[in-house]
Amino acid sequence: MTLNIDINALSLKELKDLQSQVAKAIAGYEDRRKREALAELEEKAKALGFSLAELTGATATRKRSPSVAKYANPANRADTWSGRGRKPRWFSEALAKGKKPDDMAI
Repeated sequence: MTLNIDINALSLKELKDLQSQVAKAIAGYEDRRKREALAELEEKAKALGFSLAELTGATATRKRSPSVAKYANPANRADTWSGRGRKPRWFSEALAKGKKPDDMAI
C-alpha cells in the first residue's frame, strides 16, 4: 500500500499529527501480532494437552497478606510499624533515647 503524501507541503502541526497517527498504527499492529501469536501458542499447547502457563512456568501471582504490626509508638499507640521497610521516625528517635525494640513491641 502506497500513500502519496507530500510531507514537504505539510505544516509542523500536520507533520506532528501524522507522526502521532503513525506511532499509534505501529503500536496497534504490534499488539495485534502479539495477540495472534499468543492465541496460536495457546492453541498448540492445548493440542498437546497442556496450558501455555504450564509450559512457560507462568503461575498466578501470589497475593501477600497485610503485614501484622509488631511495634507501637509509645506516644501514640495507634501509630504502629510491622518491622518491615524503612524505620519510622518515632522508632528511630526512641532507639536514640535508649529504648529497646522490645520496649515498643506490641
